[in-house]
This record gives sequence, structure tokens and C-alpha cells, in this order.
Amino acid sequence: MRKKPYLIDGLIGNSKMLASLTKDGQLQRLNWPRIDFPQHLNNFYTGIYGYNTEKPACFMHEDGWNYEQYYEGNTNILVTVGVNTTMEIEIKQIDFVVPGMDVLVRDYTIRSLSSSEKDLTFIVYSDFTIDDRERFNTVLYNKDEDCLVHYHRQYSFAVGSSLETTHYQCGQAFASAKENKLSGREVMNKTDGALSWSFGSVNPGEERRLTVFIAAGISKDESSEMLSTAKRLGSEELYRRTVLYWDEFLSQATPIDIKDEKINNIYIRSLLTFKLLNDEVRGNFIAGPEVDEDYDYSGGYAYCWGRDAAYIATAVDQAGYHQLVSKFYYSMIATQGKDGAWDQRHYIDGVLAPTWGLQIDETGSILWGMNEHYTLTGDDEFIQRVWPAVEKGANFLNTFIDSETNLPLPSMDLWEKRSGEHLYSAASVYGGLIGSAEIARKLGHTKLAIKWEKTARKIKKAILDHCWNEESGSFLRALKLAVDEGMYIEVNEAGKETMVETNTKGYKTYRIMKDPVVDISLLGLNVPFNMIDEQDERMIKTAETIERLLTSPKVGGIERFTGDIYIGGNPWIISTLWLALYYAKIGRFEKARGYLDWSVKHANHLGLLPEQIDKMTGDPAWVMPLTWSHAMYVLTVIALEKHGELNVT
Repeated sequence: MRKKPYLIDGLIGNSKMLASLTKDGQLQRLNWPRIDFPQHLNNFYTGIYGYNTEKPACFMHEDGWNYEQYYEGNTNILVTVGVNTTMEIEIKQIDFVVPGMDVLVRDYTIRSLSSSEKDLTFIVYSDFTIDDRERFNTVLYNKDEDCLVHYHRQYSFAVGSSLETTHYQCGQAFASAKENKLSGREVMNKTDGALSWSFGSVNPGEERRLTVFIAAGISKDESSEMLSTAKRLGSEELYRRTVLYWDEFLSQATPIDIKDEKINNIYIRSLLTFKLLNDEVRGNFIAGPEVDEDYDYSGGYAYCWGRDAAYIATAVDQAGYHQLVSKFYYSMIATQGKDGAWDQRHYIDGVLAPTWGLQIDETGSILWGMNEHYTLTGDDEFIQRVWPAVEKGANFLNTFIDSETNLPLPSMDLWEKRSGEHLYSAASVYGGLIGSAEIARKLGHTKLAIKWEKTARKIKKAILDHCWNEESGSFLRALKLAVDEGMYIEVNEAGKETMVETNTKGYKTYRIMKDPVVDISLLGLNVPFNMIDEQDERMIKTAETIERLLTSPKVGGIERFTGDIYIGGNPWIISTLWLALYYAKIGRFEKARGYLDWSVKHANHLGLLPEQIDKMTGDPAWVMPLTWSHAMYVLTVIALEKHGELNVT
């Protein structure tokens, strides 16, 4: 199978189907019937034959094209315009997924820029590795619907148009498509096929229009029937429905006064992106569209993390979409473990995803988020429904405490890199316990509330009493940090406090008692968990130290922590806006607005926010869009607007 690009430029979807595209308009990935899994597409090429009969067809993603790309207004309808001066052709491609239908529409307008008459043929080459498998696929030509049908086991995709095809070929079709010599083979147990439409003679300046539908189903009959329905309705009606759907979605948002056009556009794009990356059936949010399915540089992104999702849900809530947030938290009830904890991450159907260790902040974040939702909405029915999960989760957190430090026991940190008693994790546990206590009091469970509040206060006291690092001018990042034996020996020889734990099987874990690394997550002591007061001198100093040490020297923005090497160690949108949120909270609005403006500047041409910005070029560096980045953006915009500082010039 073709290796897919790590960076994509645009998304379209309907919360069941999710498609990613690059700036050349090439369809890169197609997920259905869930936005996380499975992925079905290897290649989908479109192009023109006939501009020069001595040369092969030119596909739109190949060299020689100049592109313009934009979303159609405030929708998830993506427009890509490609101009090839050598071919003297302009192609306008409009891509969208129809709400409530398992159909992706690709509408093409082909305009001749030539000064002479040309015989032009439009070619579609489709290569489906269904369920991410090269084996056991079949492609056939359906005469009744004049389409190709790709299928494997329970998944099927029909590719066709309302215009009658000129030629077709099933299997081993790429070379034939390039030469416009499709053989008419009607079936083959292969992944690929091709269709062509002859436009005949096209005069200078004339246009031809063609709509290609990709229809999904759980059988070849179902996908063919869905295609038939799409053709009957027509692309204009499907386009109209899609525009109305996104207009209606945005009309549900809480009104906000944003005068800056760029800030407003990315705010709206964030809301639209939240919906694309939210599962229609179960309500889960994924961290981002999958771009690293082979785990080359990461552990993948198309999963639901309780941590990321709690921030996302809070942003979605503040933007006015309370029902989406309720649905999300209801879905989290089903993924809670018997002990009350939430594991690292799940597929959106609730099945446990690949994991590499307990991250206690997942549980704390979910409980904190549930209370944030209740505080915002006052929905008594909501807290009644989630109460059993809240009680189990808070009781788990209440016992997951190191009696020596009064911090939560060692677990993986929020960056999923190291084990220890991390202050960010402790803050999330504090937030989860306090939030659970507030829900308990509302429901009359006063004794439980008192118990959980007592544990939360101990965590806070331990951090204030023992976790300040005067040398760095910030709080410590962690206690009892797990390290390799070499680091343990080095630190021990330097006279610093260490320890060794030996489990029942005799395996040893080496730990250093204090981790002094400056990390953006230390802001979590206040934003969002409100454990340390924002005006506490040590909190302010920590933020100033973060700004001094973690500002990326060439392109600006804030990096995660000193010594970060992930994808080269770049500034993150999350980190930058985290600092903006804190500065807004303490009244340093000029700084907060500066970091918001930096994020606006580094959105891509469609208004999507990546995870990271390349520290040398200033270009998007990894995973785009990242849902958490958009969440921090929305939270920052709302915070500044509430303070009356968003429209200050």
C-alpha cells in the first residue's frame, strides 16, 4: 500500500465518514462507518487526457499544477482549483460528504484555457484497500448503475457518476488509465479500477461538468443503491442539503462578538472541526484524523483520550453545544474500568485502544470535565446519570495516593513519556476530586464530598510545601521520576536524592526524587484545575520562567518542555495558548492577545491548527488539525471576549 503523507491540509465528513485531503485536492484517507477506523483508501486519482495525444493522462496531483484551496463559506465543503498552463486546463473540484448519507461527492468543472479546440477525456482511477487490507479485495463493473464497485467482506464502495461512462476497467488499471486505454474487464480480485468520460470536442473557454459519487455500504448492493440515490437527487440538491446542515449547526453556537476577521474565521472553523472529529453515534471526540497509522513517530491520533477530550468538551460546551458534551460524557461511562479508573485511550466504540501505561490525569480530567459541564448547564438530569461513574472514579482517585508524598502514585505523564508523580497529574486529580465533591454535595452525599475534599487539600498542601524549586523559579515537574539505571547512578553520585523500587518479581525501577525540568503543563496547577491561585507569586514566577525558557527562539511560540525532541522539539499551539489562557486570567491581556495572534498567524490556509509549528520554517509540522489545539483556541478567544479584551486594538 502507498505510504500516506503525515501532513494533510483539509478535512470533510459527516461524523460517520471522514476524508482527508492535501492541498492538491488529492483524497488521502477515507474512514467509514466510523471516523477513527477502518480506513479504506489507497489511491484516488482524477485527471485529463487529450491535451496532447502523444502524452499520457495528467492527474491533478502530479507536477505542473498550481492550486488554490478554500472552504466554501462557513461549511465543511472543500474547493480546490487546479490550473495547468502546460495543459491549458483549469479544474475546479468541490468535495463534501453529505449529512445523513454515506456519500462523498466530488464535483468537477473542467475549463479549457487553450486557444484551440481539444478532445478531452476525464479519468478516475480508484484504488480501495478496504479495511486497510491489500488482500481479498474485489472490484467489479455494475452495468445497471454504470459504476465500479469495490468490496471486501462487509464493506463496499461504489464509484460512479450521473453521466454515462465511456470506458471502464477492473483490476490492474493504472497504466491503462494513463494511456486512456481501458480494457472493459468487468471483474477482478484486485483493489483498483478506472472509469473514463469523453467530453468530445471542447472549444476555447468552454466548460464541462462531471460529478463523481463515492457511496459506501455494508454490501455491494447497498453501496450501489446508495449511489443510485445520490445520482437521483443530484449534486446540486446534495450540495444544498450540506450547506443547510452546516448553517444549522453553526446557528446553535452561543453568539460571540469577534470583530477581527481572521480570529473569527478560525473560531468558526474550530467549531466545524469539532463536529467532524466527533462521532455521530457515540459522541466521542478523537484527538485528530489519523496520519501515523504505522506508528512511525507516534502512537497514532484517531483515538479518544479522556484528557484531550475533557479540554475539547469544555471548549465545545463554552461555545454552546451542550448536547454534544452530554453525549460525550455519557459515552465515557461505558469505558470506565471496574476499579473506577479510565484507561489511556479508546476507540470511539469504547473498545480499549493500544496503550502504554496508566495516566492518572485521564480519570481526573474526566471527572473535572463532568463537573464543568454541570456548572455551565445546571443539568440535574446529567449529574444523576453520571453519578455512579463519578462516585467510582473519585473513590479510585481517593485511594491512588502515595502515603509518603501525599501526591497521586506514579503513572505516565500527560505527554506519555515518563513515569512519576507529576504535578500536572496531581492537579488533574485535585480537579477531579473537587469536581466530584461538588456533584456529591448537590446530590446530598455530603460525607463523600468531605472525604474527597480532604484528599484534594492534602495534594495541594504537599505541592505548596515540598514542590517549589527556588533554583529554577518554578514548581518541580514531578517527584519520584522513573529513569534508567545510568541516569540513576549519575544523579546519585551527584549527591541528589534517589530511590530504587523492587517489585514482587524482582524487577527494579530507578527513580530520582525531584524532576526540575520546566514544563508548560505546570500551568495546569491553575489552568484549568484551579489548585494554585493564579495570583500566587510562585504561580506567576512559574509562568514567567516557562515564557523565558520555552519560547522558541526563531519562530516564537511556546515549546512543551526544555529538551523536547519529539518531531524535532517545536513550539505547540497547545502550549502557546495555555500560556495565553493563564495571562488572560491574571490580567496580562496584551501578552495573551499576542499569543493568540501568533496562533492565528500559524494556522494553515484553511484555518486549521496543527499540533506543532516547525521551529525553523514556521510551517505546520505535525498532525493537522489537532482537536486539542482548536479547543485551546476557542477557550482563549472566549476568555478574552469575556474580559472585554478580544476587540481591543
